[in-house]
Amino acid sequence: MSLQALKNINRSTSADAEQPKGFPAMLEQFKGEIARALPKHINPDRMARIALTAFRMTPKLGECDPRSVFAAVIQSSQMGLEVGLMGEAHLVPFGNQCQLIPGYTGLMKLARQSGLVQDIYAHEVRVNDDFTLKLGMERSLDHDPLTTLGGFPAADDERGDVAGFYAVAVFKDGSRTFVAMGRKEIEKIRDNSRGYQSAKRYKKESVWDSDFTAMGLKTAIRRLCKYLPKSPELASALALDAVAEQGKAQNLNLTDVIEGNYAPIIDDETGEIAESKTEAGKQSKPGVDQVDVAGATGKKARTDGASSIVTGPSIHEPSTKLKAIFDQMATIKSIEALDEIYVRAEGDLDGAELEALMREYRKVKAAIGSLI
Repeated sequence: MSLQALKNINRSTSADAEQPKGFPAMLEQFKGEIARALPKHINPDRMARIALTAFRMTPKLGECDPRSVFAAVIQSSQMGLEVGLMGEAHLVPFGNQCQLIPGYTGLMKLARQSGLVQDIYAHEVRVNDDFTLKLGMERSLDHDPLTTLGGFPAADDERGDVAGFYAVAVFKDGSRTFVAMGRKEIEKIRDNSRGYQSAKRYKKESVWDSDFTAMGLKTAIRRLCKYLPKSPELASALALDAVAEQGKAQNLNLTDVIEGNYAPIIDDETGEIAESKTEAGKQSKPGVDQVDVAGATGKKARTDGASSIVTGPSIHEPSTKLKAIFDQMATIKSIEALDEIYVRAEGDLDGAELEALMREYRKVKAAIGSLI
């Protein structure tokens, strides 16, 4: 059995006699192939145990297409995140599909793994805390939580209601950057979330209702990540999270996930995911059909992992700048050096060029991994 067996799951139908019934059976049948699809540092047995636990803790996942659950688990592992109790990523039912939602601890983990961020953290500020924010030429942020006997932080009810959140990143050179967001700004983002709107419409409890503080921390971390150098893994996690916030299907395609090619395209102006459509106007499978690319002015671009990119109204080969980066990547022999090239290059690219860079990075990374 080869990796092609995993890819064939997408083409199988539920009526196929050889198709494993349900996610647990699929996980067991393809355990050996999963190990070959994952990065070298991921323990496939541990991943399978954690995935199965997360699946069983959310009964409604049993109503989802098992292939979508399988794809979400593989995608999470490709990014280096564990689903379930650790809070790095979550498997969430979305109709008959499974969505992969990164947690704020997962986003912080991926930011640290970029190689340029030494530390990253977020805290809530409560009304009885001492909080001072200064902007301008000399920016500073000071937070002294209300304390009790011995100088320890007081209980949340003593500190009062949440007034806002902040997130801080410390770079390898010791410099820092931060964002601060008041409660009203956080609530505005919550109210504009299609997932939250849908929960209110159907009178269901949203995670914003059950854990407002965690969602506020995640919102601050997500805002901070916009200003950080992003690895492909962090970029993918932010894109997946953006899709979920917009109340859209992630359309995790198992073939793309296995090959490391899943990369939703973000519209730089709106911050939203570009809609994937065929010429007939129907939704297409990412990585198989043609898709509209932001800025392509009605033209179509391939998303099958090819290096061609959209640089205007038509499709062209990679630009001179991008080709030079690809040539440099081709000479690299270590993942650490490859990561450094990617992080330095991604800040100068956007749209289709950034997507092409991400695909090339993953292709070279997979080739290096096979030699280790």
